[in-house]
Amino acid sequence: MALLFAVMLTTAAGNTAMQSVMPSIGTELGVNDVWISLAYTWSALLWVICAPIWARRSDKRGRKSMMALGMVGFITSMGLCGIVLWFGLIGALSAFWTLMFFAAARSLYGGFGSAAPPAVQAYVAARTARSERTQALSLIASSFGLGTVIGPALAPLLVFPGLGLTGPFAAFTIIGIVTLVALRILLPNDEPQFAARGSAFGAPYGASSTDSSSDDDDKEHEAPVQAPEPKRIGWFESRVRPWVIAGLLGGHAHAMILGISGFLVLDRLGLRDTPLEGAGPVGVVLMCGAVATLLAQWGVIPRMNLGPRAAILWGVALAALGVVLLGVAQNLHGIALGYSIASLGFGLFRPGFNAGASLAVTRAEQGEASGVVASATGAAFVFAPALGVLLYNWSEWVSFATVVALCFAVFVIGWQSLSADEVTTKDRPA
Repeated sequence: MALLFAVMLTTAAGNTAMQSVMPSIGTELGVNDVWISLAYTWSALLWVICAPIWARRSDKRGRKSMMALGMVGFITSMGLCGIVLWFGLIGALSAFWTLMFFAAARSLYGGFGSAAPPAVQAYVAARTARSERTQALSLIASSFGLGTVIGPALAPLLVFPGLGLTGPFAAFTIIGIVTLVALRILLPNDEPQFAARGSAFGAPYGASSTDSSSDDDDKEHEAPVQAPEPKRIGWFESRVRPWVIAGLLGGHAHAMILGISGFLVLDRLGLRDTPLEGAGPVGVVLMCGAVATLLAQWGVIPRMNLGPRAAILWGVALAALGVVLLGVAQNLHGIALGYSIASLGFGLFRPGFNAGASLAVTRAEQGEASGVVASATGAAFVFAPALGVLLYNWSEWVSFATVVALCFAVFVIGWQSLSADEVTTKDRPA
């Protein structure tokens, strides 16, 4: 669990550190805010396409190999992005080509980095009882949340002389390499080689963690049996459709706020003319939001024993309130407070969506379900951040009203169509 935690924490910290400095980098390059947001689009689209593929492959090749592939994608992308932006900031590349090469390097994370989160989620889901699934996935989500605290906190400290605003890219490339080496050496190999027989479904994908098995399972001379191919699960398969719709709408609301927040800080605090000084305040706001997310996932969900439906409904209601406060805030304290309340809500919403989709299918289909979750999550980041910034530049109130409307839609749809927690969390045979 410590290694799984480290994988998610490293990628989250690296990505949020990058988000902390990208508004300042865009201002330094002299490009419109929308183009900075659009630079992530191709990567997010690749994530949507590739995440289900890697999730299905993890059922055959093992979760460990897919986690390692995801880390390689993260390391390569982070390193190349840092190099490209450094050349752009020193004037060796024009702003146009800097963003083009940045988008290409970032696509490596969307294409290959998307292999890790589904593998981590499926690894955990295959080892937890249904009644414990929301809390277990919340713990894994909190590793991502902790990373979003560490990233913005470290980003201003990693603006080294010589590297400038690209310092966080170099630092997290090195941290990613260390995490990958630890993963390859310390995590047990889980490559599936034999199908389940008798009463036990062999580790690491078993429906039971007990060691009970039939005598036939222990006969080494028997030829391996080909395991049945899990049923393909799409976004609109009847069991997961309500959860996916809620996840897509709420995910778009979350992505729009993430896209707007950094530029909002620069504008409200008057830092457009001094972008290098903007990394600190942006990092503070993102860090406050990340702490609120951790509070939701480490405190509220386990203490209140929230099921998936309750987590989603309470989450979007709090998120809408936070967005309203963020819209009227005029100083750093107000911005941080509004963003924190919104993040608390989205911190409840995200594990609720993950757990709801996981609980809607059988244990043998967890790889498929995790691929759907990762794909739907990535879909929210294809156009939503750029759309949020575009609406924000046109009218701040329109952008915030759109986010609130999306949260309200999730609440209404969730209230009507999501299964009751008493049904989804009830333990039953996989």
